[in-house]
Amino acid sequence: MALRTLGPKAAAALDEELMSSGAFSIDQLMELAGLSVSQAMYALSPPSRSPRVLVACGPGNNGGDGLVAARHLHHFGYKPTMYFPKQTKNELYQRLRTQLEQLKVPFTDDFVSAIGKTDWVIDAIFGFSFSGEVREPFPAVIKALAESKVPVLAVDAPSSWNIDDGPPDDGPGKDYNPDALISLTAPKPLVKWFKGKHYVGGRFVGKEIADKYEFDIPPYEGSDQVVEVPLTGKL
Repeated sequence: MALRTLGPKAAAALDEELMSSGAFSIDQLMELAGLSVSQAMYALSPPSRSPRVLVACGPGNNGGDGLVAARHLHHFGYKPTMYFPKQTKNELYQRLRTQLEQLKVPFTDDFVSAIGKTDWVIDAIFGFSFSGEVREPFPAVIKALAESKVPVLAVDAPSSWNIDDGPPDDGPGKDYNPDALISLTAPKPLVKWFKGKHYVGGRFVGKEIADKYEFDIPPYEGSDQVVEVPLTGKL
């Protein structure tokens, strides 16, 4: 059975319901998402093979997922470096940064230089709510992701892609197709244009909610938080 996709409006409505009648807090959802991202990274390449991971975080929830993932990666044995140029004064993000600073995880302002010194990049810049123009300083970052030979794991969406229509026709993301993608809760329509390894993560939604929003819960095994989905879209 092919996994059904979840469009941007449905994904936003699902998040709202999870934080209202679902009784989840934003902290919980971000923690679960970040854990899924870190497990996908481990499945792709454990720290014994590629210890250095550069995590690029945007200013929204996708960036928060990246901050959480970096904490887990540190405890998994990786050596993460953070690129977080548009930091918010939101208390949650400040706490997530403080947690990384306490672990001595370094932050960098020079993404282009840092990408040349890493084994993998996690693209946690823009997620399912992205639309419109890519604003500074991210055009150069996305251009570097597209041109670099360093493999990239994108969180929920390759940054700059339209959730429904895939990669842009022009601009820095035109030729950007990352090596791996971790879809959170359910794949988004853009997966039709994706060519790399695809994982689904977010093992916390019940069947009733999945049926209401018309998406599928993949068959997670054991204690796994992620499931690899073949390029055919079938399990």
